[in-house]
Amino acid sequence: MDGSSPVPAAPRLIRTPWRSYKERLAGFAQRVVDAQRPVKILDAIKWSPEIFEKFRGSGWREMPVVSLDDYVRTDLGYDPESVHAEFLKIENSVRNEFGPDDLVARILADTAAEYARVVEMLKARGTRRFYELSRELYGSPKDVLPDGQTALRDVALHMYEVLTQLDERALGDIEVADVPAEQVVDILNERLAEIFGDGTVRVVLDDGIVADAAAGSDYIKIRAAAMFSRRDIRVLEVHEGWVHLATNLNGQNQPVARWLAKGPPRAAAAQEGLAALLEILTYSSSSARARRINDRVLAVDKAEDGASFLDVFEWFRTEGYDEQTCFWSTHRVFRGGLLDGGAPFTKDVVYTRGIVETYEFLRNAIAAGQPEQIRWLFVGKVALADVPILAAHAHEGIVRPPRFVPELFQNLNGLGIWLGISTLFGRLKRRALARHYEALFNPD
Repeated sequence: MDGSSPVPAAPRLIRTPWRSYKERLAGFAQRVVDAQRPVKILDAIKWSPEIFEKFRGSGWREMPVVSLDDYVRTDLGYDPESVHAEFLKIENSVRNEFGPDDLVARILADTAAEYARVVEMLKARGTRRFYELSRELYGSPKDVLPDGQTALRDVALHMYEVLTQLDERALGDIEVADVPAEQVVDILNERLAEIFGDGTVRVVLDDGIVADAAAGSDYIKIRAAAMFSRRDIRVLEVHEGWVHLATNLNGQNQPVARWLAKGPPRAAAAQEGLAALLEILTYSSSSARARRINDRVLAVDKAEDGASFLDVFEWFRTEGYDEQTCFWSTHRVFRGGLLDGGAPFTKDVVYTRGIVETYEFLRNAIAAGQPEQIRWLFVGKVALADVPILAAHAHEGIVRPPRFVPELFQNLNGLGIWLGISTLFGRLKRRALARHYEALFNPD
């Protein structure tokens, strides 16, 4: 070589930047959040207002007509096939990337897998398959609780007997629902600003919701035509504000565990159980509200066993509810499923199951000397089994501690003593004690 020939260029090395464990986990978490965004379960199975009007016009006697074609005409707003495929792709990628022993990654993979099943369920609206997937995702009254022997329906039937015997008038004054929705909005905005800060959350009127109230990512919608009692307002503050909004905001505050801002079915029992239990612990609930929640479980149980829409509607009427309440309570059970019976939407079982399991979580956290675990229930949308795993990895920066925690759970002295005593009572021979006090109050 005489020196005049060009020197060959060195081969170019193509590299990708090193990515930490947290970066990789956050990337998959964001994919779950993005894929989940258009998937709105209740919007996909809602009934048109005309169905209620026709049913009322029939004197509450003629079976509503909600066909498979009606659900097909309700556009999901996305391509279910591609969204389903994306969730499965995320699940497989997470499991391959992190392996079977990574418990945090397993939570994320399970979440993606559940959302894939949710999309399958919504594709099956108006068929028995909808119910089968609903039961898989949310459970059934026939499910056995973690003690291995008590069915959820047994708890609901026991509570039915207890609540039926209660005379609400003997427990205190019955509050009148005389506060209009506009005033409720002002009251809740003021109360929640004290907790979350001005402008962090908002309470707004809405003409389009079926329920009296519903929580979103950073807001609560109040049905414009509804009327509320003072107790109702306190329940909304505690249930929707202290729990649902707090866990929404805490989940949105996660730079890595971003999936905690979204609520898959696996987190539903812990979410609703915590919210309902907090109503009880703050003395905000009432026997009438407890009955409504418990009766929904029994309504699902009846529908599973073949009761039709009309059968369940009439059962609610025999329980003393007005016809409009009977319709919307029955609608909750049959939306998405079959009105002739045998295939309901089972989501409402999560309330009672959640109360039982969340109470046991609190009690056992105290008994095990790990009260700090309790605050982590508010870190986002979590299943109870997730809490110890996420708390154990907080020091690694994988999950941030919850910012918004109700005062009741910030200082656990009072709650700890109450739960500790309840643990003691749980070890006593309660049946013998019950017989003793039954004789005391019923000497004859």
